[in-house]
Amino acid sequence: MAWGIAAVMIVIVSWIFYRYFAPSGWREWTGAGLVQAFIIALYAEMFGFPLTVYLLIRSFGIDREYVSANLWSTLVGLGETGMLLSMLVGYSLAIIGVGMFIHGWRAVYKAHRESRLVTDGLYRFVRHPQYTGLFLALFGEGVVHWPTIFSVGLFPVIVLAYYFLARKEEGEMIRKFGEEYRRYMRRVPMLVPHPSRWKELAQNSQRPKN
Repeated sequence: MAWGIAAVMIVIVSWIFYRYFAPSGWREWTGAGLVQAFIIALYAEMFGFPLTVYLLIRSFGIDREYVSANLWSTLVGLGETGMLLSMLVGYSLAIIGVGMFIHGWRAVYKAHRESRLVTDGLYRFVRHPQYTGLFLALFGEGVVHWPTIFSVGLFPVIVLAYYFLARKEEGEMIRKFGEEYRRYMRRVPMLVPHPSRWKELAQNSQRPKN
């Protein structure tokens, strides 16, 4: 059990999250609390005690040979091969998601300081790229790479919480920008880009911004 590594990862990932998402109202704090619980549970099982795999083994008699692998590779019996595949896919999604989260936050922060509506950059693809990026990062790490009963169950709750937060923010944007924002809403999807634009969105999320 590497509890020291688990503690370091929890601190680092939490710092990145709060660095670019500073909660203010109770809705934001609710979403942030869910994400914090997700992070703690994820890395506690990844580097600490693999409770999810242990419970499955004890409850369903899964072969103990795969106890060191993650949940998906344990369930399908692929062992370390399945673990490697899920790690590669999960990390790829997480890296893209973190890039979207950071670039989206920077763009909206700059636009807020200039009192203007941001519709360029990642905001050409979705109206809330920082939330889309957060979902991708959590999905990649906590559902694909190292799924646990807690992370898989909590992920849709996090998505729902941030969906309602995005709806609230859009109401504020309509009051501030009026018809300009309504036209933007009709033109650009909320959280999920058009299937043909995922590749371009991913590429833009990794490009350094001046």
